[in-house]
Order: sequence, then C-alpha cells, then structure tokens
Amino acid sequence: VQESTMKGMTLEAVAKACGGIYHGSDGNKIKEVSAITTDSRQIQPQGMFIAIKGARSDGHAYIDSCYEKGALCCISEQELPGEKRPYIQVESSLQALKDIAQLYRANLDIKVVGITGSVGKTSTKETIAAVLSQKYKVLKTQGNFNNEIGLPITIFGLEKEHEAAVLEMGMNHFGEIEHLADIGRPDVAVITNIGQSHIENLGSREGIFKAKMEMTKLFTKDNTLIVNGDDDYLSKTKGMGEYKVVYYGITNPENDVYAKDIENNGLNGIKFTAVVDGGEYPIEVNIPGKHNVYNALAAICVGREFDVPMDKIAEGIRSFELTKMRLAVEEYNGITIINDCYNASPDSIKAALGVLADTDKNRKVAILGDVLEMGDFAKDAHYNLGKAVKENGVDLLITAGENMKYLAQGAKDNGVENIVSFDKTLEVCNYVKDEIKSGDAVLIKASRGMHFEEVYDFFYDDYNYLADFSFG
Repeated sequence: VQESTMKGMTLEAVAKACGGIYHGSDGNKIKEVSAITTDSRQIQPQGMFIAIKGARSDGHAYIDSCYEKGALCCISEQELPGEKRPYIQVESSLQALKDIAQLYRANLDIKVVGITGSVGKTSTKETIAAVLSQKYKVLKTQGNFNNEIGLPITIFGLEKEHEAAVLEMGMNHFGEIEHLADIGRPDVAVITNIGQSHIENLGSREGIFKAKMEMTKLFTKDNTLIVNGDDDYLSKTKGMGEYKVVYYGITNPENDVYAKDIENNGLNGIKFTAVVDGGEYPIEVNIPGKHNVYNALAAICVGREFDVPMDKIAEGIRSFELTKMRLAVEEYNGITIINDCYNASPDSIKAALGVLADTDKNRKVAILGDVLEMGDFAKDAHYNLGKAVKENGVDLLITAGENMKYLAQGAKDNGVENIVSFDKTLEVCNYVKDEIKSGDAVLIKASRGMHFEEVYDFFYDDYNYLADFSFG
C-alpha cells in the first residue's frame, strides 16, 4: 500500500469537506488518500479520482479503470452500481474539487504567494519561484493551471518537503479571484498591473482593478500585498485594508523597492541597480524586454518578505528562464524568432514590439493576430497599437483576424508602409514561407484563440528545423 503524503485527508474528512455522501465500509472511511487527480491516466494506488464532466469528455466514464489501477476512492455525481467500492457522491464534482483543495491547503503549514495581474503573471511567477528556490523547496503553478481546476490540482501537488508555493491566479469574470484566493489562502499577494485583458467581461480598467483586488478580501494584518507602484490604479492601494502594502517600480524613490541605472542589452537581457532598504544591488535579467525589470522587482519584494538574502535574490533572478511560447528568442540560419504566441493583450504586444526593436537584424517583421475578449474596446485598442508598431521600427507588419485590421489601419496612419493583412491564421502560414529570409527578426504574437503556434510550427517545418528543437 502506498504511503499517504496527504495527511488528514481521510475519506471521512473529504466527504465532510465537500458535503458528499460516503458509500463504503467504515474501515475504509478512516483511510487517507495518497494523491488526488482529475486525470484518470494519473491515478495512483490508494489515490482519489474526481470525475468531472468536461466539454469534451465525462470523467465518470473512467471510474472503473481508476479502480482497476488501485484507486482507493472516486468522487462521483452519479450513484455507482455493483460491488461496494468506496466512493463519495456529490452534487457537483467541480465544487467538490475546490472544497477538497481548500481542506488540504488548510492542513498545510506552508507559505503561499498568490500572483495575479493583467500582464506578466506567468513570467513574474517564474521569477519569484526562482528567487524563493534559493532558500526554500518551492512548488509553482505549471503551465496554465491558474483556474478553478488547475489551482486545486496544483495544491494537491504539495508534499511534506515543500516549504513554499507560488500560485498563479487567472480570471475572466468578477468573483473568480476571490474564489481562487479562498482556496489557496496566500500569505503574500502580488498584483503586476491593471491593463485591458478581459475588459469585455469586466467593463473597464476600474472593473479589472476591483476584480484583481479580490485577492485581498480575506487578508488580515498578517498579510502583505505587493504591487506595481508605477501603475495608476495600484499606486493608490495604501490604506485600503489593514494588511501591509509594498510598492515596486522604476526610478521613483517613493516606491519601497525601485530600479535605477537600467542598461538595456537587447536580446541579451537587462541590467539595473535595485534600491532596497537604502542599499544598492546590481541585478542581471538574462531575458529581453524592459518590462522584465518589473518582474524582477516583484521577485525582490517577495524574497525580501521571505528573508532571502539579496545575493541569493540576485542569483535567483539571474537563473530565471522563460517558459515555452513566452518571448522565447531563437536563432536559426540568420533569422531571429521571437516566439510569444502563448497569449496577448495590448500591453504585452507593446512590450513584445519593444523586444523586436532591440534586435540588430536588417529587417524587423511583426506577425500579429487578434487580441480577443476586448468587446466594444477592440477597435480603439487595436487601432492605437498602430503607433507602437511605427515607434518600434517595424519594417513589415503581417496581421491575421478582424481586430488586427484596425491595428493595420492605425499603423498605416502612423506611417508604416509595408502591411499585409489576412483573415485567417493559415493564410499567414502560407505567406511567411516565401517572405521570411535570412537577416530578418520575426515577432509572432496573438491571443491563444488565434492558434499562432501554427504559424511558429509552419515556419519551422518550412525551414527544416530539428524535430527535437528545444524552446530553452
């Protein structure tokens, strides 16, 4: 029998936490589950499978196979016929998932950092995890596991050796951050900025600000909120609660931690001096883009709250690497590829164009796809990005999607001459195979719904890239 690493997670306690009805013997009721998953392929001996009805498949169809693999128990919305296998029947498996994660988090003596914001959540999360890993055993959110399913799954990955967790929290609507924070219970929260992402659902930047601040609804005097003091909304958060507020930013000494003497080394990264508690410390960020100064400053603030020495904080920042499809810079046959097709917002497009501008190639090519979930703000937001295209010296603009036609018009009105617009992503793929040449620098960026990874893959197939090419 596999030893449980989830202390206190007996079937009886789990059933109580999620308001479910336990079916099975009293002997099994006191057993602890070894692990919890919503993926039947990941079930472990003596583990628990939570059967969730998804858009593409129903987890209830895999319950039998989980028992065959040695599952101790399953969470089901349906009554299970046949032999008396332990299971817990609930009204909503999704709600049960969240309730059980909340129980498990409450059982853990661990420091938690919660991260949200319109832009830069993932890069900031990775930088913070790199800093905290200099002193602690850290678990961090993997991939896009930052929602109502992904966050509980991440929490279930916490084991007895972990000393800290860095949890990314995303949202599309009001109330989502509050629910995620209720599950993760962060001791320290970081809000990177208030932009226009999901403005279609939230109505305004004011609405986005209120939604992000839900992170603090359960905060007390023992909690700390860390925010970008250069953001016009976040700079006004002092006094909004009894919790401590720490500000970071660039140049302004009114921020608790700030950067000065910023040296932009193009694709080789950024160097700056961090001013922390009256001391000055050299910081190196080995990834491109001035916006990464903010990510590093947020990580410095978190490290400071967790008593990580400044030399270790600097080493953690220096060791940080970008995740797949997030401003990953690659070279092949004289062509620079800036692969940033994981997602997009107006602010992140501006930042990515800045990285493109830092390249030393003969021709700068921006391949841009629609920013989605902008609602009535889409036309103006895209049109206004045309100015950034001109300011960053783009020689060829290639766009896909209806919203990007507004950007193309904005770029044209600002003096950009070479513009090609398409309706669909596939049309872009067919165009770039003959257009991109040695000596070019190419930015690839769009919202996830535009599937711009197909542009990236098509380009690499066309140029015979190695099948096992690493994203770094």
